[in-house]
Amino acid sequence: MPPKSPRRGAPSRHQGELQPGGDEIGDSDFVALCEKLKVSSPVRLRAWQTYEKMLSSDVTLRDTLTKIETLGPCLFIASVDSDDMTFTFTDLLQALGISVIKFFGLLDQIDVNMDNLSTKVDNAVSKLKKKHKTTCHLYQKFQRTYENIFIEPTSNRTAADSNKPYILESSWVTFILAKGKVLQMEDDLVISFQLLLCVLEYFIKRSPSDVLKEPYKSAVNGLSVNGPTRVSRRGQHRNTCTSQPSEMDSRVIEALCKANECPVDEVKNVYVSSFVDFLDSAGISCIDGLPKVDVISQQYEELYQRNKDIDERLFLESDNIVKDDVRESLEQERTPRKNNLEEAPLIPPQTPVRAALNTINQLMMILHSSSDEPSENLNSYFEKCTLNPRTAITERVERLGLVFKERFADAVGQAFAEIGYQRYMLGVRLHYRVMESMLKSEQERLSVQNFSRLLNNDTFHRCLLACAVEVVVATYGRNLLPISFPWILRVFEQRAFDFFKVIESFIKAEPSLTKDMIKHLERCEHMIMECLAWQSNSPLFDLIRQTRDREGADHPETASAFQQPSQNNPTAADLYLSPSRNLQQCAAPNVHIANGQGPHASQPQQRSTSLSVFYKKVYRLAYLRLKSLCNSLLSDHPEFEQIIWTLFQHTLQHEYELMKDRHLDQIMMCSMYGICKAKNIDLRFKTIVTAYKQLTNTNQETFKHVLIREGQHDSIIVFYNLVFMQKLKSNILQFASPRPPTLSPIPQIPRSPYRFPNSPLKIPVGSNITVSPLRSPYKSSDALLSPTKLTPKTRILVSIGESFGASEKFQRINQMVSSTERPIKRHADGTAPKPLKKLRFDGHDEPDGSKTTSESKFQQKLEEMKSTRTRIQRQKSEESPDSMKTEDSIKKED
Repeated sequence: MPPKSPRRGAPSRHQGELQPGGDEIGDSDFVALCEKLKVSSPVRLRAWQTYEKMLSSDVTLRDTLTKIETLGPCLFIASVDSDDMTFTFTDLLQALGISVIKFFGLLDQIDVNMDNLSTKVDNAVSKLKKKHKTTCHLYQKFQRTYENIFIEPTSNRTAADSNKPYILESSWVTFILAKGKVLQMEDDLVISFQLLLCVLEYFIKRSPSDVLKEPYKSAVNGLSVNGPTRVSRRGQHRNTCTSQPSEMDSRVIEALCKANECPVDEVKNVYVSSFVDFLDSAGISCIDGLPKVDVISQQYEELYQRNKDIDERLFLESDNIVKDDVRESLEQERTPRKNNLEEAPLIPPQTPVRAALNTINQLMMILHSSSDEPSENLNSYFEKCTLNPRTAITERVERLGLVFKERFADAVGQAFAEIGYQRYMLGVRLHYRVMESMLKSEQERLSVQNFSRLLNNDTFHRCLLACAVEVVVATYGRNLLPISFPWILRVFEQRAFDFFKVIESFIKAEPSLTKDMIKHLERCEHMIMECLAWQSNSPLFDLIRQTRDREGADHPETASAFQQPSQNNPTAADLYLSPSRNLQQCAAPNVHIANGQGPHASQPQQRSTSLSVFYKKVYRLAYLRLKSLCNSLLSDHPEFEQIIWTLFQHTLQHEYELMKDRHLDQIMMCSMYGICKAKNIDLRFKTIVTAYKQLTNTNQETFKHVLIREGQHDSIIVFYNLVFMQKLKSNILQFASPRPPTLSPIPQIPRSPYRFPNSPLKIPVGSNITVSPLRSPYKSSDALLSPTKLTPKTRILVSIGESFGASEKFQRINQMVSSTERPIKRHADGTAPKPLKKLRFDGHDEPDGSKTTSESKFQQKLEEMKSTRTRIQRQKSEESPDSMKTEDSIKKED
């Protein structure tokens, strides 16, 4: 039988290939590329094997990628996996003749089709992507800032004019050298930009005044560079001479900070703690003129060759290798499109640096009036406690501040310890502010003033402070891996399940939180529910076992319990102080009570409030994730969604041990695969994983690195075969039998409690109507919108895309709006609405029927007010059928 012809595009072995006793691997193109990059023999062999495997196993790659586009990533993957990188990342790109963006796209395409990139490669690529993206943003900002400082050369060039290109090159190379030497996290956009301002300040002081624009020209006129010399500073204390810039130095820094809306104190701190030491280490004397480019560039070359990454000097040359799509870096917004009107104008583009600085300034404005110490109102709450907690609270804040400062310096760099402490103190201010708001809300809700048990709870205080500091840290940079969530939990030695209890109350207690910060805290909550709370050392498992032992198999939420809407979610005080709460009161049978005594044995079982709330949220998150995956993969079998959910929910409720040190999505994917196998649907794990990658907030570790048994991890396929299927085989087979088990009900998905309060409301009745909150171009001091500021033309805002028509149309709209669930509203003072359920701080519920009389009267009065208001509106409608005033603008979508 003749041999099969080689597959089209597959590599053929010839004289350049590795032969017994030989030393050459691959074809001539591969050999030439390896010689150019000086690749070692082990890496060559590994790269060529990867290349052959890739082309022989995937038709898509073979048909869509050129040979050089496949060889390059294979070399990169082999070098990273072998820890034997003989070339820099830029060298590889130049040899291949492709850009950074193109290369990242090739790696993504290879990963989608092959799914064989190791965790080490994933991390290396992620680091390169972040560095490239950050540098792109910084160079764009550098160009604009530089143009605002230096005058364009005139047609009659002078000696001063000729300095400008030199200053441009020298200042940028000095900056990237300083960034590489000073920062451990080069993707820290804020500190990097502050360091850039320090570099520009240094060059402004040493540039001829003829090339400077105002106000920098005035700031440096007559300025003599009289800082201490490098030699004299060596013998002085770090915190004296070297850390105190002169008064004239501050004038230039302040001018730069004002022009860029950057906090002056933070830039000065970077200058003192980091930049001065960098000048010493780089051998740049403070009394010399402009640094020589070749000297600085040589130092950068050494750093670049050591890091083996991106040559940031190429940005000066506008090299195509490092170019990025600037349009993707700008955030452009449009106002809603008007019917039959010209398109609304663009709001000016906002760069990532500008967006980051604006977010920081918003935080500064919020905390401007707050104090580092407890306010008078807080102290009054402390004094009303049985045991005054003030000393314990302030000592805890001081102690954790030292811990945070040390850990921040370890992660970011020792030079930034003071900057870390500054950010911590902002978190302390926010922590006291939120604590006061929480106590005020609880006082109104419970009509009590003694919060001794809550305020003497160490876990509550640590988690509240951790949440406040996390908001500050995330404001300065949410994606900085070394200090991204859950880093703060490790610093404060708190468990994720305990931190979970404070998040929702924190958001409701601080109405000034930005939309991005609300989303960030919501993402932190999701991470806790997905995996962090399921770690083996979590108190969650002990709580589940205790509840199971007390209540039996129906732990911790029955299949029907999570269908019930939870409009009044428990507060942080509920979750921290009342571990056992009666969640079945509404379903409890009436029990006859005689002589003030009742049969305690007939009382409904007590359940943990925190566990119940946690499971309800987990179920809803799990179902939403599953629904997205089913929509992607099983649109032809919509009936499978509830079947898969039944197995998924059963696993979470009864086989919760499978979640230990694992991820919620791992159970989801295994449930989908198992049901499809039972129903004879050909759905492979590779297909599931490919669709899973398209979901939000996914990580390749989830399906590549799954716990099999203690100390052993493997792919999700191995986990399914060795663990999941073995545990749930009988349950899976039941769905293939003629009498399948009863399906679990679909959980109700309420409006998110974290929805931004000014978000438009969609009327879900198929009428294509959206209600938008009343907006004003004026902002009051408390960040609330004031209708009294509106002009006569803007007071009535009604737009339904057609003529007003008859009054009956507006009545129908009003009925739809009235019947629609609104987002959870906050009062003007930031407190949440009062829940109907009361909680005493001694750990016991109020007796049934308490305050029934006053509440019934209130409800009766409320009904009377509604009836009167409806009657008045009907009369006005009959008198003036063609007009109606409303506080909401109603828009009909196209």
